[in-house]
Amino acid sequence: QVQLVESGGGLVQAGGSLRLSCVASGSIFSILDMRWSRQAPGKQRELVAAITSGGTTNYPDFVKGRFTISRDNAKKTVYLQMNSLKPEDTAVYYCNAGRGSWLPYWGQGTQVTVSS
Repeated sequence: QVQLVESGGGLVQAGGSLRLSCVASGSIFSILDMRWSRQAPGKQRELVAAITSGGTTNYPDFVKGRFTISRDNAKKTVYLQMNSLKPEDTAVYYCNAGRGSWLPYWGQGTQVTVSS
């Protein structure tokens, strides 16, 4: 079993930055593929960044150039650096883990609010 705990959310003005962290429990972090997703009120959850166990990253177009996902296997932590934030980035951000398309582990989420 893997538990994920996110932190780093908060209130920021448009154009600002935040760095989210997700710490995993257990001993298998290094073999896990990790993702950050978000869900805004009234909207479906959407992927914002992914990183494989080997370090390959992937981003949807709407965050490319602004968000960066990284991982520190020694700390069992995945990060999401968010720059040039926009009001439309306001959402609850979730950390998600697994292997390939099997991603059963979710954190509780952290709120990000971007004011205009």
